[in-house]
Amino acid sequence: MIYEGAGEEISGVRVSVKLPDREISEAPQMYGLRSREAQIGIEQGSTKLEIKNRVKQLVYCLLRDMTGKDLPWGDLTGIRPVGLVSHLLASGMTDAEILRYMQTEWFVSDVKSRLALETAKRERTVLEKIDPASGWSLYIGIPFCPSICLYCSFGSHPLERWKEQVEDYLEALKKELRAIAQMMNEKRLDTIYIGGGTPTSLSENQLEKLMDMVTEIFDIRQLSEFTVEAGRPDTITKKKLQILKGHGVSRISVNPQTMNEKTLERIGRKHTVIETTDAFALAREEGFDNINMDLIIGLPGEGERDVAYTLGEIKKLSPDSLTIHSLALKRATRLNLFREEYESDAFVNSEEIMEMTKACAEEMGMHPYYLYRQKNIAGNFENTGYAREGKEGLYNILIMEQRQMIVAAGSGASTKLFADGGRIIRIENVKDLTQYLERVDEMIEKKRSGLNALRSGA
Repeated sequence: MIYEGAGEEISGVRVSVKLPDREISEAPQMYGLRSREAQIGIEQGSTKLEIKNRVKQLVYCLLRDMTGKDLPWGDLTGIRPVGLVSHLLASGMTDAEILRYMQTEWFVSDVKSRLALETAKRERTVLEKIDPASGWSLYIGIPFCPSICLYCSFGSHPLERWKEQVEDYLEALKKELRAIAQMMNEKRLDTIYIGGGTPTSLSENQLEKLMDMVTEIFDIRQLSEFTVEAGRPDTITKKKLQILKGHGVSRISVNPQTMNEKTLERIGRKHTVIETTDAFALAREEGFDNINMDLIIGLPGEGERDVAYTLGEIKKLSPDSLTIHSLALKRATRLNLFREEYESDAFVNSEEIMEMTKACAEEMGMHPYYLYRQKNIAGNFENTGYAREGKEGLYNILIMEQRQMIVAAGSGASTKLFADGGRIIRIENVKDLTQYLERVDEMIEKKRSGLNALRSGA
């Protein structure tokens, strides 16, 4: 597509969009187009953002006419559609006005408009319990996994290959955490999230060392939430769960991704369905009353029947929250790099499947509480977190809607600070594990400089 000129008119600006002849091999009438060109008028005084949005509308309409396809999220391409709805709520719009605005301005479907509105309202309810701006959250990355899943794009390292570096990693992490505690000692710590990788891939002694480290360095008595991803069921033991519980962890994730054995083998999860159900039951026995489970829709070879089976098995377990991810084919994943090997496996997602997952969550007494989108996401859909009342993941809302500073430690961890005017200061730790071990002092100083700049208003 090309943009053709902008000429001045008495009423404002004229913007033309033209589909070049080479993009249409047959007559344009085949695609429902009366012409390969269209124009819109833009009022004088329009902001750059308003002009951009009007051009997006025009391009979307041309492509919709050409292909006959309506996308569930219309012309929205950003990660955080719920943030837009939250802004509309804050402006005083009624529910009906917001739904109409989303459907006429962004071409979002009625189903997705209502999902975004419901999620935004739930977020507001959860955030009323704290003052996000006066506190901060801590992310700790443990970049080790028993194996690397086919779809994984995180900075994970196979534990068997890197097991000799784990102790060194924990020592470097301890140094970074001590520095962070000193930098942030005047602010209230609201949430801690230990993710990865798979934190529970550490041995029992290493996990206890990590948890001792965290609870000694930080005051966890005022925490609103303490989450640890126990994501791989094959890494969970009774002792590890007792370690987590004994150190004040209030929320864990036990993530099957699917309950179909063949799919687990295909995607390299290296665990069984039975291990998932056993790990979940063990966590309940050890007193965990806030357990999340993650599912991925669009895995290779899975269709509606496979997803229905998974949802049925999840209902039997009855977790406290359920996160539905639409598969995203990210650039660095093995699934994308070797995609030709999986061409015979359909990456299926549909409105019917997404509605099936929502209905399952509702039948378990859950509501949507956070939502985000990604590039190259299956079916152009979304990732949605559902939870029972009081079991929402507070950290998920804070980071997704950028409502609080997140200070992050560990290999590949990303710190986000918020300056005046909505400006975001991102401070990235190096992803390479060896580089992190060698340059941890540099990672600390980058954070110190960023925080000092924020406090000075620079």
